[in-house]
Amino acid sequence: MNDQATARQPAGPGAASRPGLAARTLKAIGLLRESKAAIIGVGLILFWVLLALLAPVIAPYDPLKSNYAALANPGMLTPGHLLGTDHLGRDMLSRIMWGARTVLTVTPVAILIAYVVGITLGMLAGYYRGWVDTLISRVSDIILSFPVLILYIILLSTVGPSVFNIIVAVTLAFAPGIGRIVRGLVLDLRTAEYVAAAQIRGETGPFIMIVELLPNARGPLIVDACLRFGYTVITIGVLGFLGLGLPPPDPDWGGMVSETTALITIFPHMALVPSIALSSLVIGFNLLADGLREISMRD
Repeated sequence: MNDQATARQPAGPGAASRPGLAARTLKAIGLLRESKAAIIGVGLILFWVLLALLAPVIAPYDPLKSNYAALANPGMLTPGHLLGTDHLGRDMLSRIMWGARTVLTVTPVAILIAYVVGITLGMLAGYYRGWVDTLISRVSDIILSFPVLILYIILLSTVGPSVFNIIVAVTLAFAPGIGRIVRGLVLDLRTAEYVAAAQIRGETGPFIMIVELLPNARGPLIVDACLRFGYTVITIGVLGFLGLGLPPPDPDWGGMVSETTALITIFPHMALVPSIALSSLVIGFNLLADGLREISMRD
Protein backbone atom coordinates (compact mmCIF):
# COMPACT_ATOMS: atom_id res chain seq x y z
CA MET A 1 0.00 0.00 0.00
CA ASN A 2 2.83 2.42 0.84
CA ASP A 3 4.50 1.78 -2.54
CA GLN A 4 1.22 2.43 -4.35
CA ALA A 5 0.63 5.63 -2.41
CA THR A 6 4.15 6.79 -3.24
CA ALA A 7 3.72 5.94 -6.91
CA ARG A 8 0.60 8.08 -7.20
CA GLN A 9 2.26 11.31 -6.06
CA PRO A 10 1.95 14.13 -8.66
CA ALA A 11 4.78 14.07 -11.16
CA GLY A 12 4.56 17.69 -12.30
CA PRO A 13 7.62 19.89 -11.92
CA GLY A 14 8.03 21.18 -8.41
CA ALA A 15 5.09 19.14 -7.11
CA ALA A 16 6.91 18.16 -3.95
CA SER A 17 7.52 21.76 -2.92
CA ARG A 18 4.57 23.52 -4.51
CA PRO A 19 3.98 26.79 -2.58
CA GLY A 20 0.68 27.57 -0.94
CA LEU A 21 -1.94 29.93 -2.34
CA ALA A 22 -0.91 32.79 -0.02
CA ALA A 23 2.76 32.48 -0.97
CA ARG A 24 1.94 32.40 -4.69
CA THR A 25 -0.32 35.45 -4.32
CA LEU A 26 2.37 37.46 -2.52
CA LYS A 27 4.92 36.47 -5.14
CA ALA A 28 2.56 37.53 -7.96
CA ILE A 29 1.96 40.91 -6.28
CA GLY A 30 5.69 41.40 -5.88
CA LEU A 31 6.29 40.65 -9.56
CA LEU A 32 3.53 43.03 -10.67
CA ARG A 33 5.17 45.85 -8.70
CA GLU A 34 8.23 45.49 -10.95
CA SER A 35 6.26 46.57 -14.02
CA LYS A 36 5.02 50.18 -14.34
CA ALA A 37 2.60 49.15 -17.08
CA ALA A 38 1.07 46.49 -14.84
CA ILE A 39 0.74 48.93 -11.92
CA ILE A 40 -1.05 51.51 -14.06
CA GLY A 41 -3.28 48.81 -15.57
CA VAL A 42 -4.23 47.41 -12.18
CA GLY A 43 -4.92 50.94 -10.94
CA LEU A 44 -7.32 51.67 -13.81
CA ILE A 45 -9.10 48.35 -13.41
CA LEU A 46 -9.41 48.71 -9.62
CA PHE A 47 -10.81 52.24 -10.06
CA TRP A 48 -13.70 50.96 -12.18
CA VAL A 49 -14.18 47.86 -10.05
CA LEU A 50 -14.52 49.96 -6.90
CA LEU A 51 -16.81 52.41 -8.68
CA ALA A 52 -18.97 49.51 -9.85
CA LEU A 53 -19.12 47.96 -6.38
CA LEU A 54 -19.96 51.27 -4.70
CA ALA A 55 -22.42 52.46 -7.36
CA PRO A 56 -25.53 51.64 -5.25
CA VAL A 57 -24.08 53.76 -2.43
CA ILE A 58 -22.35 56.71 -4.10
CA ALA A 59 -24.41 57.19 -7.27
CA PRO A 60 -26.37 60.43 -6.75
CA TYR A 61 -29.51 59.23 -8.56
CA ASP A 62 -31.31 56.15 -9.75
CA PRO A 63 -29.83 55.55 -13.23
CA LEU A 64 -33.26 54.67 -14.63
CA LYS A 65 -35.17 57.59 -13.09
CA SER A 66 -35.87 60.67 -15.23
CA ASN A 67 -35.71 64.24 -13.97
CA TYR A 68 -38.42 65.84 -16.07
CA ALA A 69 -37.31 69.33 -15.06
CA ALA A 70 -33.96 68.68 -16.79
CA LEU A 71 -35.54 67.63 -20.08
CA ALA A 72 -35.51 71.23 -21.29
CA ASN A 73 -31.68 71.35 -21.10
CA PRO A 74 -30.24 67.83 -21.44
CA GLY A 75 -26.48 67.81 -21.07
CA MET A 76 -26.41 71.07 -19.10
CA LEU A 77 -23.88 70.86 -16.24
CA THR A 78 -25.48 71.85 -12.95
CA PRO A 79 -24.61 71.36 -9.25
CA GLY A 80 -27.31 68.69 -9.09
CA HIS A 81 -26.12 66.93 -12.25
CA LEU A 82 -22.34 67.23 -12.50
CA LEU A 83 -22.25 65.58 -15.95
CA GLY A 84 -25.70 66.72 -17.00
CA THR A 85 -28.58 64.46 -18.01
CA ASP A 86 -29.31 62.47 -21.15
CA HIS A 87 -32.16 63.04 -23.59
CA LEU A 88 -34.57 61.33 -21.16
CA GLY A 89 -33.52 63.36 -18.13
CA ARG A 90 -31.46 60.58 -16.51
CA ASP A 91 -28.34 61.57 -14.58
CA MET A 92 -25.23 60.86 -16.67
CA LEU A 93 -22.87 60.41 -13.72
CA SER A 94 -25.13 57.77 -12.17
CA ARG A 95 -25.45 55.95 -15.48
CA ILE A 96 -21.65 55.97 -15.93
CA MET A 97 -21.24 54.36 -12.51
CA TRP A 98 -23.94 51.76 -13.08
CA GLY A 99 -22.61 51.16 -16.59
CA ALA A 100 -19.31 50.08 -15.04
CA ARG A 101 -21.25 47.65 -12.87
CA THR A 102 -22.95 46.23 -15.96
CA VAL A 103 -19.85 45.75 -18.09
CA LEU A 104 -17.79 44.32 -15.21
CA THR A 105 -20.52 41.76 -14.54
CA VAL A 106 -21.11 40.59 -18.10
CA THR A 107 -17.46 40.57 -19.23
CA PRO A 108 -15.98 38.17 -16.60
CA VAL A 109 -18.85 35.71 -17.03
CA ALA A 110 -18.49 35.73 -20.82
CA ILE A 111 -14.70 35.33 -20.66
CA LEU A 112 -14.89 32.55 -18.06
CA ILE A 113 -17.34 30.51 -20.15
CA ALA A 114 -15.31 31.12 -23.32
CA TYR A 115 -12.17 29.88 -21.57
CA VAL A 116 -13.84 26.78 -20.17
CA VAL A 117 -15.05 25.85 -23.66
CA GLY A 118 -11.81 26.87 -25.40
CA ILE A 119 -9.51 25.09 -22.94
CA THR A 120 -11.61 21.93 -23.16
CA LEU A 121 -11.47 21.92 -26.97
CA GLY A 122 -7.76 22.76 -27.07
CA MET A 123 -6.85 20.09 -24.51
CA LEU A 124 -8.80 17.41 -26.36
CA ALA A 125 -7.32 18.36 -29.72
CA GLY A 126 -3.73 18.64 -28.50
CA TYR A 127 -3.68 15.57 -26.26
CA TYR A 128 -5.63 13.00 -28.29
CA ARG A 129 -4.65 14.24 -31.78
CA GLY A 130 -5.99 12.14 -34.68
CA TRP A 131 -9.59 12.59 -35.79
CA VAL A 132 -10.45 14.53 -32.62
CA ASP A 133 -7.84 17.16 -33.49
CA THR A 134 -8.95 17.26 -37.13
CA LEU A 135 -12.64 17.70 -36.29
CA ILE A 136 -12.09 20.42 -33.66
CA SER A 137 -9.55 22.26 -35.84
CA ARG A 138 -11.81 22.30 -38.92
CA VAL A 139 -14.83 23.59 -36.97
CA SER A 140 -12.63 26.24 -35.34
CA ASP A 141 -11.27 27.30 -38.74
CA ILE A 142 -14.81 27.82 -40.04
CA ILE A 143 -15.78 30.02 -37.08
CA LEU A 144 -12.51 31.98 -37.16
CA SER A 145 -12.96 32.70 -40.88
CA PHE A 146 -15.77 35.14 -39.99
CA PRO A 147 -14.81 38.67 -38.89
CA VAL A 148 -15.63 38.86 -35.18
CA LEU A 149 -17.87 41.92 -35.40
CA ILE A 150 -19.80 40.47 -38.34
CA LEU A 151 -20.29 37.26 -36.37
CA TYR A 152 -21.67 39.22 -33.41
CA ILE A 153 -24.02 41.21 -35.63
CA ILE A 154 -25.33 38.07 -37.35
CA LEU A 155 -25.94 36.26 -34.08
CA LEU A 156 -27.49 39.11 -32.10
CA SER A 157 -29.62 40.43 -34.96
CA THR A 158 -30.99 36.89 -35.35
CA VAL A 159 -31.66 35.95 -31.72
CA GLY A 160 -32.02 39.46 -30.28
CA PRO A 161 -29.87 41.44 -27.83
CA SER A 162 -29.74 40.25 -24.22
CA VAL A 163 -27.12 39.49 -21.59
CA PHE A 164 -27.40 35.74 -22.24
CA ASN A 165 -27.09 36.14 -26.01
CA ILE A 166 -24.05 38.42 -25.65
CA ILE A 167 -22.36 35.77 -23.47
CA VAL A 168 -23.17 33.08 -26.06
CA ALA A 169 -21.83 35.28 -28.87
CA VAL A 170 -18.57 36.02 -27.00
CA THR A 171 -18.11 32.33 -26.22
CA LEU A 172 -18.68 31.30 -29.82
CA ALA A 173 -16.32 33.97 -31.14
CA PHE A 174 -13.48 33.51 -28.60
CA ALA A 175 -13.51 29.79 -27.79
CA PRO A 176 -11.93 28.63 -31.11
CA GLY A 177 -9.03 31.08 -30.75
CA ILE A 178 -8.47 30.08 -27.13
CA GLY A 179 -8.64 26.43 -28.16
CA ARG A 180 -5.97 26.98 -30.81
CA ILE A 181 -3.62 28.56 -28.25
CA VAL A 182 -4.19 25.73 -25.77
CA ARG A 183 -3.69 23.11 -28.49
CA GLY A 184 -0.28 24.56 -29.34
CA LEU A 185 0.75 24.63 -25.68
CA VAL A 186 -0.40 21.05 -25.13
CA LEU A 187 1.51 19.82 -28.18
CA ASP A 188 4.70 21.21 -26.60
CA LEU A 189 3.95 19.91 -23.10
CA ARG A 190 2.59 16.44 -23.86
CA THR A 191 6.11 15.06 -24.42
CA ALA A 192 7.36 16.25 -21.01
CA GLU A 193 8.70 13.71 -18.52
CA TYR A 194 6.00 14.36 -15.92
CA VAL A 195 3.32 13.55 -18.50
CA ALA A 196 5.08 10.30 -19.38
CA ALA A 197 5.35 9.47 -15.67
CA ALA A 198 1.61 10.07 -15.21
CA GLN A 199 0.86 7.80 -18.17
CA ILE A 200 3.07 5.08 -16.69
CA ARG A 201 1.18 5.38 -13.39
CA GLY A 202 -1.99 4.68 -15.36
CA GLU A 203 -3.59 8.10 -14.94
CA THR A 204 -6.53 8.86 -17.22
CA GLY A 205 -6.44 11.39 -20.03
CA PRO A 206 -8.69 13.92 -18.24
CA PHE A 207 -6.53 13.69 -15.09
CA ILE A 208 -3.35 14.35 -17.07
CA MET A 209 -4.91 17.26 -18.94
CA ILE A 210 -6.32 18.97 -15.84
CA VAL A 211 -3.66 18.20 -13.23
CA GLU A 212 -0.46 17.97 -15.25
CA LEU A 213 -0.88 20.01 -18.45
CA LEU A 214 -3.23 22.87 -17.60
CA PRO A 215 -1.23 24.31 -14.63
CA ASN A 216 1.92 24.40 -16.77
CA ALA A 217 0.10 26.23 -19.59
CA ARG A 218 -1.43 28.92 -17.39
CA GLY A 219 1.15 31.68 -18.03
CA PRO A 220 0.32 32.50 -21.68
CA LEU A 221 -3.38 31.95 -20.97
CA ILE A 222 -3.42 34.58 -18.20
CA VAL A 223 -1.88 37.17 -20.54
CA ASP A 224 -4.33 36.22 -23.29
CA ALA A 225 -7.26 36.47 -20.86
CA CYS A 226 -6.32 40.07 -19.96
CA LEU A 227 -6.30 41.01 -23.64
CA ARG A 228 -9.64 39.29 -24.23
CA PHE A 229 -11.14 41.17 -21.30
CA GLY A 230 -10.30 44.37 -23.18
CA TYR A 231 -11.68 42.98 -26.44
CA THR A 232 -14.92 42.02 -24.75
CA VAL A 233 -15.35 45.45 -23.14
CA ILE A 234 -14.89 47.03 -26.59
CA THR A 235 -17.31 44.52 -28.10
CA ILE A 236 -20.03 45.29 -25.56
CA GLY A 237 -19.53 49.00 -26.21
CA VAL A 238 -19.67 48.62 -30.01
CA LEU A 239 -22.74 46.40 -29.83
CA GLY A 240 -24.42 48.93 -27.54
CA PHE A 241 -23.62 51.71 -30.02
CA LEU A 242 -25.17 49.64 -32.83
CA GLY A 243 -28.28 48.92 -30.79
CA LEU A 244 -27.37 45.25 -30.32
CA GLY A 245 -26.00 45.48 -26.79
CA LEU A 246 -27.70 45.26 -23.44
CA PRO A 247 -31.41 45.99 -23.80
CA PRO A 248 -32.60 49.41 -22.55
CA PRO A 249 -33.05 50.94 -20.08
CA ASP A 250 -29.99 49.22 -18.54
CA PRO A 251 -26.97 51.59 -18.42
CA ASP A 252 -24.61 50.72 -21.26
CA TRP A 253 -21.62 52.89 -22.15
CA GLY A 254 -21.88 52.14 -25.87
CA GLY A 255 -25.61 52.78 -25.83
CA MET A 256 -25.03 56.08 -24.00
CA VAL A 257 -22.73 57.25 -26.82
CA SER A 258 -25.32 56.26 -29.43
CA GLU A 259 -28.18 57.98 -27.59
CA THR A 260 -26.33 61.30 -27.33
CA THR A 261 -25.09 61.64 -30.92
CA ALA A 262 -27.89 64.11 -31.73
CA LEU A 263 -26.57 66.49 -29.04
CA ILE A 264 -22.84 65.89 -29.54
CA THR A 265 -22.21 69.23 -31.27
CA ILE A 266 -23.84 71.14 -28.39
CA PHE A 267 -22.76 69.01 -25.41
CA PRO A 268 -19.79 66.88 -26.61
CA HIS A 269 -19.10 65.64 -23.08
CA MET A 270 -22.26 63.50 -23.27
CA ALA A 271 -20.49 61.21 -25.75
CA LEU A 272 -16.92 61.82 -24.60
CA VAL A 273 -17.38 60.77 -20.97
CA PRO A 274 -18.75 57.25 -21.66
CA SER A 275 -16.17 56.89 -24.45
CA ILE A 276 -13.36 57.78 -22.04
CA ALA A 277 -14.77 55.36 -19.46
CA LEU A 278 -14.80 52.57 -22.05
CA SER A 279 -11.32 53.38 -23.33
CA SER A 280 -9.74 53.67 -19.88
CA LEU A 281 -11.00 50.25 -18.82
CA VAL A 282 -9.72 48.67 -22.04
CA ILE A 283 -6.34 50.42 -21.62
CA GLY A 284 -6.18 49.07 -18.07
CA PHE A 285 -6.56 45.46 -19.23
CA ASN A 286 -4.09 45.98 -22.09
CA LEU A 287 -1.47 47.52 -19.80
CA LEU A 288 -1.90 44.65 -17.34
CA ALA A 289 -1.40 42.17 -20.18
CA ASP A 290 1.73 44.03 -21.33
CA GLY A 291 3.08 44.04 -17.79
CA LEU A 292 2.47 40.31 -17.35
CA ARG A 293 4.15 39.60 -20.69
CA GLU A 294 7.12 41.75 -19.65
CA ILE A 295 7.43 39.88 -16.36
CA SER A 296 7.20 36.47 -18.06
CA MET A 297 9.95 37.42 -20.55
CA ARG A 298 12.12 38.62 -17.67
CA ASP A 299 11.79 35.23 -15.98
